[in-house]
Amino acid sequence: GRDCWHGKCTFCAWTTTYPKFRARDPENVLDEIGHLIDNYQVKEIMDDTGAFPPGKWLRKFCNGMIERGYNKKVLLDCNMRFGALSFDDYKLMKKAGFRLLLFGLESANQNTLDKVDKKLTREEIIDSCKLARKAGIYPHITIMFGYPWESYDDACKTLELGKYLLKKGIAYTVQATIVIPYPGTPLFKECKENGLLKTLDWSRYDMREPVMKSSIPNDKIQKLVQGIYNVSLNPKFLMRRVLSVRDFNDVAYFARAGSKVLGHLLDFKPREKSVKQ
Repeated sequence: GRDCWHGKCTFCAWTTTYPKFRARDPENVLDEIGHLIDNYQVKEIMDDTGAFPPGKWLRKFCNGMIERGYNKKVLLDCNMRFGALSFDDYKLMKKAGFRLLLFGLESANQNTLDKVDKKLTREEIIDSCKLARKAGIYPHITIMFGYPWESYDDACKTLELGKYLLKKGIAYTVQATIVIPYPGTPLFKECKENGLLKTLDWSRYDMREPVMKSSIPNDKIQKLVQGIYNVSLNPKFLMRRVLSVRDFNDVAYFARAGSKVLGHLLDFKPREKSVKQ
């Protein structure tokens, strides 16, 4: 598909680039997957549609994967919204070859979830992760820090929820960053109208340091991001990864992932030169 069928999150640039969601016919997508399998021997595909189509579209696609036998030849990953699927949907996706679903958690605070129009609750976040894991699918969560209206205590609640999900094995992996108000988004408009932007130097809009005014100092926001990546060094988290290894490909995957985590820890190390507090 193109864009996200939810299309309301105020920080997201998808709807700025593609204002209307469009989905291809499931059979057309299946044909392309078959082409990739037959001609390029791909082993895993990440579909980066803003949010993978649910409902009848999803069921037709999954049944097609099973009927064509592609579920035995390739693994699938995609973006998905919390609360969009039933347990039966998750089970069907697992049978169809889905390995990982990327969910936008973004914040543990209901006020923030409401302000950015996620149409989501903390309970749905936890329940969806549990249902996906129960079905055998790995949830990957994305988290952001640095919302201008959040206090340090608010941000710490998000950090604690992320740690809880990862340490308990309810979520499998994480991507954490600093929230950025990209031009054209409702969040950018809100920040500009209320004098919340620190800079219009686009080279600073790389998610590694705050560009919005906040009651939380820059270095503390960056340390919050580091805090979620530090979970990767937790003994229980590491043990789950060791026990999940099936073959050499998994070993190679975790080696690459380890280097990425170290890179992220360095990315969010407070800079000597940063946007004015």
